[in-house]
Amino acid sequence: MPGRPAKFPEHEMLEKAIDLFWEKGYEATSLDDLLLCMDLNKGSLYHFFGSKKELFSRALDLFGERSSKAIEQKIRSAKEPVEGIKKFFLELANAENHQHLKGCFMGNSIAELSYVDGQLKDKAIANLKALEDLFCQYIDEAKRLKKLQTKDDSRIISRYLLNLWNGINITRRIYPSAKVLKPLIEMQLSILK
Repeated sequence: MPGRPAKFPEHEMLEKAIDLFWEKGYEATSLDDLLLCMDLNKGSLYHFFGSKKELFSRALDLFGERSSKAIEQKIRSAKEPVEGIKKFFLELANAENHQHLKGCFMGNSIAELSYVDGQLKDKAIANLKALEDLFCQYIDEAKRLKKLQTKDDSRIISRYLLNLWNGINITRRIYPSAKVLKPLIEMQLSILK
């Protein structure tokens, strides 16, 4: 009696693809690169993921879902929302140089795909807008708790924070140093009063 086939480690394969796409970008990542990285043959890649584009789309989905959960957990673990948001941004300054140089997977994807593939670009945009929505939810909560006194619109503050996120992911490629990044981030977070 033959044994059951081993379950395909889809999550593990997607994680490998994310790392490769994040490092090289969508266009520069060849099918051969993916096959080598994921330890798959061409037939298996097409069977399980359909195409390079579908694989990238699923990688964006997984990365976006995982990132949103991690960021929300960081914010929720703080005593109050503003402290959690500040902690999230300030911890960026302490990342390892390799992480600094990678920038933001979604931001990189938007920049690369703007004139290449509208569907993939829109998916990356949706993931960053989800981050904006998360910020907005916690800015509103901070206002309700009287931990944020500003009268500025929560949506505008959230977009400001998204802009900070995008900007810091470029700036940390230029200055991959906590000594440089931390005071810059602190200054930009001073809006949260």
